[in-house]
Amino acid sequence: MIRSRKWWRAVWFLPLLTALQLYGQGSDPCTMCHSNPSLEMERRGRRVSLFVDGAKLKSSAHGSLACARCHTGLEPMKIPHAAVIRPVRCESCHETEGYEGSVHGRSPGGGGGGPAAGCKECHGTHDVLSPEDPKSVNHRLRADVGCGRCHGEAAARYRESAHGLALGKENAKSPGCLQCHGSHAILARDNPEAVLYKTKEPAFCLKCHLEDETVRTEVGFPAAFMAGYLDSVHGEALAAGNLDAAACSDCHGAHDTRTARDSASRVSRWNIADTCGRCHAEIARTYKASVHGRAVGKGVGDSPTCTDCHGQHHIYRVGDARSPVAAVNVSVEICASCHDSLRLTRKYGIDADRFSTFNDSFHGLASRAGSVEVANCASCHGVHDILPSSDPASTVHSSNLAATCGSCHPGANENFARGAVHVVEARDPESGILYWIRAFYLYLIAVVVGGMFLHNLLDFIKKTRRRRALLRGTAAAEHAAAEIHYERMTLGDRLQHGAMTASFVILAVTGFMLRYPDAWWVAPIRGCCESFFDVRGVLHRIAGFGMIALSLCHVLCLLFTEKGRRFRRDIWPRWKDARDVARNLLYMTGLRGRKPLFARFTYFEKAEYWALVWGVMVMAATGVVMTFDDYFMALWSKLAWDVARTIHFYEAVLATLSIVVWHFYFVIFSPTAYPMSTVWITGKISEAEMAEHYPLELERLKAAKEEAPGDGRPGPD
Repeated sequence: MIRSRKWWRAVWFLPLLTALQLYGQGSDPCTMCHSNPSLEMERRGRRVSLFVDGAKLKSSAHGSLACARCHTGLEPMKIPHAAVIRPVRCESCHETEGYEGSVHGRSPGGGGGGPAAGCKECHGTHDVLSPEDPKSVNHRLRADVGCGRCHGEAAARYRESAHGLALGKENAKSPGCLQCHGSHAILARDNPEAVLYKTKEPAFCLKCHLEDETVRTEVGFPAAFMAGYLDSVHGEALAAGNLDAAACSDCHGAHDTRTARDSASRVSRWNIADTCGRCHAEIARTYKASVHGRAVGKGVGDSPTCTDCHGQHHIYRVGDARSPVAAVNVSVEICASCHDSLRLTRKYGIDADRFSTFNDSFHGLASRAGSVEVANCASCHGVHDILPSSDPASTVHSSNLAATCGSCHPGANENFARGAVHVVEARDPESGILYWIRAFYLYLIAVVVGGMFLHNLLDFIKKTRRRRALLRGTAAAEHAAAEIHYERMTLGDRLQHGAMTASFVILAVTGFMLRYPDAWWVAPIRGCCESFFDVRGVLHRIAGFGMIALSLCHVLCLLFTEKGRRFRRDIWPRWKDARDVARNLLYMTGLRGRKPLFARFTYFEKAEYWALVWGVMVMAATGVVMTFDDYFMALWSKLAWDVARTIHFYEAVLATLSIVVWHFYFVIFSPTAYPMSTVWITGKISEAEMAEHYPLELERLKAAKEEAPGDGRPGPD
């Protein structure tokens, strides 16, 4: 009850009469009583002030309104004015759509009490200001002050966030509480209708960070980066309704969003493992114990953390070819970025050739060629649990290598680890046998192919001069043209030649495809077939075993047929061949008037044949070792396999160059054969050509014909 009621009536009776008159005239005399700072009453056992600050009321948004516009259902003549004062019904003038169903409009805990927060809790009572007024706690620059009266902890975090700091600088684009949560229709975050319901959150954040070019420019990330979340593994899972998938606030925080440059940010490289670990706890623990995780823990900023490998917004499943950590990408896109970096290898004393030696190994080449099954860096070194090779727990520690190799190579033993794992072909003499094999072949290729080229150049010049002389009439043809043709190659010979040609071409193409997977002529082929690597390997092996089978058949013919035995006698090297080489060189250089006379096979044909025999044996032997790698590495060692691989490659280079420089010259580019000798197609050679190239063989055939006259179409066989 109000103190001294009788005294109060006596003192205030006349003013009340005046007030009633003014009240009826529409003015507001309430301040005559309520402007008294000491005016109060008792309500529910506590003292309640009835004081109204007239200055604040006058400067408020409602300053021009009479009290009765808001305070209704009371009798001003009665003291108190009503037994129960009705709450002010703001909705009688203001739109409050959505408020009653909001988190503020409902009673806390679902009880029957009043709303969790009524209009006055947010807007005030007699000091209500327009939200557009910078002094209002609902102004966008000060909303955290109003909201902070109940949500103090969230408001404090917000003020230190990137959004809060930007808003403090009056950045018109930075969101305050109301821009994210709304005003009257604020719903709990777990309500599917809420604007910040988890599945709606990415689209809500991207309205500024993707669709608003000004915001995007200020933040500093391009549109593609921001939109990358939508088709990421997290974005797609969330869109499918998986509420456990990470949304924006799971990584960046909600009220405490900070830039990645801020060491307190959840997405700072110093904290990102903990952030990811909220969902991927076991992986985070494993990573922190790894060589990379320990380095980050020590403050090494160059050491990779989660987002360096998996990406930031563009995070895809490991099996997705778009992912940088997909099997086909991880070595080149992830590991190489550090381990092939000159700056980092120098800075931290890391071996600079770790990636290059892997990249040129079978594993590296196969991976570059598109194989998703071949071992990559992570297959051997681990993924999140990478440890130094000196650590006994490391998968590449010497005591664990057999088990590591055995995960792909059944039956792997200690021999698999014998030899340098990364070394392919050494360029350092200290590397041992691989260096000397490479050096030997480089010298051999230079001498052999260089000698072939020089020989053919001399031959080309000599034949070109003679041909010009014939055309000018300054020289006479040595042999008259005749219609008689001799059989140079039987059908069987031509079929063998065709099969050998096909197998050689397939072997060369598919072999160099593996060795040079990024070559201009390989890339288009690789791109048109997802199973390119597997198809290439199958074709290479079919052609290889086909060549071996063809060679064995040829050997059987040489041993068990009359034709084969005669071929063997004719193709066998003789001292005459050495003399023919010397005489022909003198002839081609103009130091001898006549060229040597050849029998069935010239010295250059014999050289090519025996080079082919040697090449097939070497390529077959090394190819078998490489094909059955599990067996031979377990039997001998990886070093033995590396030896076979090095020989196989350089022998292939030597063989291919020999075919191009030597064989193609005599079949295509020689002035006496151009544009192409057709013997390998028709099997026939004219008498004039026989006289030109094989005069001794022609004499033998004619002599044989005289001894056994035939039908006028003699052949050597």
